[in-house]
Amino acid sequence: MSRNTDNIIQLDFSEEMKNSYRDYAMSVIVDRALPDVRDGLKPVQRRILYAMKELGLSPDKPHRKSARIVGDTMGKYHPHGDSSIYDALVHMTENYSLNAPLVDGHGNFGSMDGDGAAAMRYTEARLSPAAMTMLENLEKGLVPFAPNFDDSEKEPRVLPAMMPNLLINGTTGIAVGMATNIPPHNPGEVIDAVIAYMDRPGISVDKLMDYVPAPDFPTGGIIVNASEMREIYERGEGRIRLRARTEVEKGDNGRKNIVITEIPYTISGNKAKLVENLASLSREKVFDEIYDVRDESSKEGVRIVIEVKKDRDIENLLNGLYKKTQMEDTYSVNLLAIKPSSDESGSGQPKVFNLKSMIEEFVLFQEDLYTREHQFLLEKAKKRLEIVEGLMKATDVIDLIIEILRGSSSVKQAKGCLIEGITDGIKFKSPESERQAKKLLFTENQADAILAMPLSKLIGLEILKLHEENDELLASIAGYEKVLSDVRELYKVIKARLREYKKKFATARRTMLTDATAGAYVEKVVVEDIYICIDRFGYTRAVDAAAFARAGEDVKKDFSCTVKVKNTDKLCIFTNTGSMHQVRVDKIPRCRIKDKGTLIHSLCKMDNQDEGLLYVGFEDLFESMLMFTTKSGYIKLVSGAEFDTARLQVAATKLDAGDELIDVSMLTASEVLAGTKKVILLTDRGLSLGFPVGEVSEFKKTSRGVRAISLDKDDFLVFATAVEPSAETFVFNGRTLNARRVRNRKRAARGQKASLE
Repeated sequence: MSRNTDNIIQLDFSEEMKNSYRDYAMSVIVDRALPDVRDGLKPVQRRILYAMKELGLSPDKPHRKSARIVGDTMGKYHPHGDSSIYDALVHMTENYSLNAPLVDGHGNFGSMDGDGAAAMRYTEARLSPAAMTMLENLEKGLVPFAPNFDDSEKEPRVLPAMMPNLLINGTTGIAVGMATNIPPHNPGEVIDAVIAYMDRPGISVDKLMDYVPAPDFPTGGIIVNASEMREIYERGEGRIRLRARTEVEKGDNGRKNIVITEIPYTISGNKAKLVENLASLSREKVFDEIYDVRDESSKEGVRIVIEVKKDRDIENLLNGLYKKTQMEDTYSVNLLAIKPSSDESGSGQPKVFNLKSMIEEFVLFQEDLYTREHQFLLEKAKKRLEIVEGLMKATDVIDLIIEILRGSSSVKQAKGCLIEGITDGIKFKSPESERQAKKLLFTENQADAILAMPLSKLIGLEILKLHEENDELLASIAGYEKVLSDVRELYKVIKARLREYKKKFATARRTMLTDATAGAYVEKVVVEDIYICIDRFGYTRAVDAAAFARAGEDVKKDFSCTVKVKNTDKLCIFTNTGSMHQVRVDKIPRCRIKDKGTLIHSLCKMDNQDEGLLYVGFEDLFESMLMFTTKSGYIKLVSGAEFDTARLQVAATKLDAGDELIDVSMLTASEVLAGTKKVILLTDRGLSLGFPVGEVSEFKKTSRGVRAISLDKDDFLVFATAVEPSAETFVFNGRTLNARRVRNRKRAARGQKASLE
């Protein structure tokens, strides 16, 4: 079969990938992730608000199911999945994320704690008053419209926002190779800054900061690097350090309480995580000063109570909390938005603005909006004036008009007489009436209005109203023309409306400004005994000495190993692979003795196949001697001081290929010197050997040791221990062996058959 080569397009693969990725990146940047600098909205937000406007969901109308809103938005304007649309809708209801929420939600829309919103079929929504400042003039043709994704509908490219939404509510978004993070600001302060710019277009960023000193987060808090705000507003990027606002109150039993009343904006949707973090730090004794943590927040506001133990330094504890928790956090500012193109193509490009340039773009947008609005109003007033003048003229010659209508055979004939003075075919009462009819010359719009005029308009009061309306229209037209001819008059109108919005939406500043640095936290460690309990599966828990003492024997017997250490010590773990691992005791989670605990392998770098042979606190290890015995029959003594290292993992001994440790026993120096212990070895074939521990030589940890027993080719050691010479028996794999029947022989000698009891 021959191929039709005419349908094959030859492409360079790398060039095609580059072009396709560039198109995808620009689509994400412009049409998905970044806001327009004019209305401060991403496309999905703009489409949601427009869909709600089309559904008639104004603030004075009942709420409508969120599922209906999401369905209309997805079906008509945003075919990118219902979950992304609903998430954007939920975000626009959050009064802890936005200073002027754009959607009024009814139902469970989540909380500051991090609770998710209910499914869209259960919640309802409508537009908020703030949203109407961005939508109420759509019918005046102030903004360009474009076809939707399938050319079945029209949607606005930008909303006619008459309030600086981008600065007031802020936004965040991640595009391809760039991201935006614009903090929310106080509505009253932003409006004052916009008016100040209109009064003095040459105003500097420094002077604008007299009106907008810093962001104003809906969660309040404290900005502790206020002196850096000028540089951030100049460059359009930087870092703001936010701190929770706290109060100190008297608690119960002589204790004091640190009460968190405002949290950093960075955790506004996850307050519960902060509470959990504080509680875990208290449980794990990271902050020994904390007695209890509880969340008493309600609809009235945030209230997280940290109870502090008696006679503890509150300021020192706060310094530690600022450093180790999200009570102090960083907000990265990046004033990146889409700057529109000069034409109405809808395309634009991302740009990092500073405070002044962002306000400047908004003012330029307002000039365009208000110019179009007044052009629209002017044309509307002129059209109405034309009608009113025609009606007034008609009332003066109403008898003639009635005569024309009675003498005409059709509306078309009568209309032709009113507009062009054509009297052919019309029956008049007198030639004088016909001469007057030829001089009427109404416009077409006036003629239509006259023909549609009800007789009630001939009442004297109605005629008076027409004259009053005529005077009002003339005054309005003069006012519109004055505004359109002078930018200063235009600015007066813009400023007047902005001042109305300020009265409606302005609130007192929530976020406090200061310059402060958290002091160093001086950790006052109370040394106490801790029991490290490890079960046969390797799950480890740190238990207070008092709790361990209260536990019953039936609970303690479930642990394969129990180590008593100080809370300032390190737990040393010797494994069968010849390694020693170290874990700081304060890193082992504190919990109840019956809790599951944490797997020991997750606390250090032990492999899952490694087996812990000895668990010991470093303080005990340092004063001891360790006896290492390998599967191949090598044995040695090593001083515990050899393992004094800051490394978390070190080689504890040297092993030949295929060899492994079968035992690590801890002895005191006196036991080694006096030879008061007896070494017992047992092979896989049941041969055993015993000899005094004093015969074992001391080596460095890097050595292999010496042979303790001669083994057949297929035999190997399976057990080694050091016991008292007077010990009658020892236990191995659940079997009790007679220690006295193990003969004392030279280490190189062959063992004898072990005696089982």
